[in-house]
Amino acid sequence: MTASSQTLSPPVKNRIISIDALRGFALAGVALVHMVEQYIAGPHPEGFMEGVNGIPDQIIQGIIGIFFTGKFFALFSILFGLSFSIQMDSAQNKGQKFSGRFIWRAFLLFLIGCVHQLFYRGDILTIYAVLAPFIIPFYRVSSKWLLITAGLIFLGIPRFIAFAIFGAEGVTGVHPMMDNNHELVKNYIDTITNGSLGEVFYLNVTYGMLTKIDFQVSFFGRFYYTFAYFLIGLWLGRIGLFKDLSAYSKKIKDFMLWSIGALILSVGFVIATFATAPQPIDFSTWQFALGMNFMDWVSISMASIILCGFLMLYQKQSWNKRLAFFAPYGRMALTNYVMQSVIGTFLYFGWGLGYIGHFGALICFLMGIGLIIIQTLLSKYWLKSFRYGPLEWLWRCGTYLKWQPFLKTARPAPAAQ
Repeated sequence: MTASSQTLSPPVKNRIISIDALRGFALAGVALVHMVEQYIAGPHPEGFMEGVNGIPDQIIQGIIGIFFTGKFFALFSILFGLSFSIQMDSAQNKGQKFSGRFIWRAFLLFLIGCVHQLFYRGDILTIYAVLAPFIIPFYRVSSKWLLITAGLIFLGIPRFIAFAIFGAEGVTGVHPMMDNNHELVKNYIDTITNGSLGEVFYLNVTYGMLTKIDFQVSFFGRFYYTFAYFLIGLWLGRIGLFKDLSAYSKKIKDFMLWSIGALILSVGFVIATFATAPQPIDFSTWQFALGMNFMDWVSISMASIILCGFLMLYQKQSWNKRLAFFAPYGRMALTNYVMQSVIGTFLYFGWGLGYIGHFGALICFLMGIGLIIIQTLLSKYWLKSFRYGPLEWLWRCGTYLKWQPFLKTARPAPAAQ
């Protein structure tokens, strides 16, 4: 069998399904991280989970930390840049300009993100929306400079500039970034544990938003890395990776090997940096900032390995249908992402069932898998009758400022012979 004959779909169809499947796969990883962290999206006081933190839970936490945290978010962000590339190319092929509409579309996403922020302070939609306009000038930048810009960000240049300016105190100065036992941290945990829905909403758009800004813009650097992932997605769209995966099979395998090498090297840098740091670690030192940067190299390398592994498996007949299971989940990614948070916070927070701190990581992980399966099956069922997910449809209507077709029109029955 040739490499091309192993794919189950022609190039155009394969591109659509593979992108949706990858987006759903990435969203599933994000869901598992959030479920295991019980939608806290930040530090919690020492001993908060002590009663439900057995050996199986520690193993799951280790698996999540090594293979999931920061990795599937990276894939999700890459796909945002890829979507931008597809939208701009489509408009250009029709002789239309999409830049202004894309900015308007980003504003609408920001509004959706603000609603999402009420439930979950770790919302990423507002960050995507703020960064979105800045990717527009890069659409016409050469591929070489796309990769150079992303590379400089991955090297940590913006992070080190932020650290030089703000240090470890964070941008907003709410409280020291690594102080788990700060009174504000305790107050937030107490509010989401015992507070009403209104109290949670208020704290998420005040204190929660400030802590998110600190996390994004400070030496943690998530804001800058997100933009670099956008650029990588734009580049992948430009080279047409998803138009014919089989044509890139060898390059994907080669990049997988390079990523494994980069992972080993990055882990070595992390160990060397923190092993030689004075104990206890001083979070205000440049050595700590450098160590954080090396940890992000680990995440980048692991995300690359996961991406390459997904694309390699997707081309195999035995794995194609398994991974395509995530396609409906990915087609309704916006709806499913927001609903995950509503369901998750209802399960954990005091305004809902109040199970926060009652379950260990293992049970939370299994609950996450159950949520993913249920949402995927519901998405598959929904898309049999509707063109888009509910939020996707509203976003599209707002983008074009007119009602868009929602129901799928039934095909006429074939004429009798």
